[in-house]
Amino acid sequence: MVGQIYNFCRPTRWQYTISGGHTMSGKAHMLPVWFFIGILLSIYGVIILVTALAEFSKPTTVMLAEYHPGLFGGVLLLLIGGFYTFWFWPGRHNPK
Repeated sequence: MVGQIYNFCRPTRWQYTISGGHTMSGKAHMLPVWFFIGILLSIYGVIILVTALAEFSKPTTVMLAEYHPGLFGGVLLLLIGGFYTFWFWPGRHNPK
């Protein structure tokens, strides 16, 4: 019974090739999740930075608006996202 469940749950060769789980050399090639987090943070940083720059010259009555938190937040997200994207770039740490 246990063997039947194991064979039922085990991925087939087709599932490995579609999902990219194994390459022809037999080694697994997976992209790190931090790479995608870096891309998302960079995208959010660009969106917030562009929005802050578009509203930079409009006067507002919001308290502490003179510090432009959207500008600093957008730059900060862009820097953190760029760091994660660069540091966890696929194949960057693999010796050839």
